[in-house]
Amino acid sequence: MTTVRWLRRVLVRDLGTLAAQLDAYSDERDLWRAVPGVSNPGGTLVLHLAGNLRHFVGAQLGGTGYVRDRDGEFGRRDVPRAELRDVVAAARSEVDATLGRMDDSVLDRRYPLVVGGVSLSTGQFLIHLATHFAYHLGQLDYHRRAATGGGAVAGMQAMAPLAESA
Repeated sequence: MTTVRWLRRVLVRDLGTLAAQLDAYSDERDLWRAVPGVSNPGGTLVLHLAGNLRHFVGAQLGGTGYVRDRDGEFGRRDVPRAELRDVVAAARSEVDATLGRMDDSVLDRRYPLVVGGVSLSTGQFLIHLATHFAYHLGQLDYHRRAATGGGAVAGMQAMAPLAESA
């Protein structure tokens, strides 16, 4: 399996896990519940993760035209779960389509933006995006369990099915 194909599968899988986490909140008001010691509620994390990939993968690499509102990702509250589902579905579709058109030749090219004052190759930046996503996905799982009073890890998919289909 090529590296781009693998990154595509990991990001699409993790966006599926994001959707499962979103649905695991039994009461959608809990998505926005403040939890002591946790700076961002679950809804904020959903908006941020989807917005981040839609901007850095969809718009920058795929030319989707998506315009990011990062301040809105962190400032909006009480966004209905149905709207959050739509945002996650759009991100999943854009990431899948964009990375589906790419091959490993793009990995050594400069990523089109300097981010945080650093210029990286596209491959390095895609790996950064995957680890950034995983970090916040863990925060979302923690927020959900703290806000709802418990529950198991929701929706995490194992790597084995990805490797078997290589």
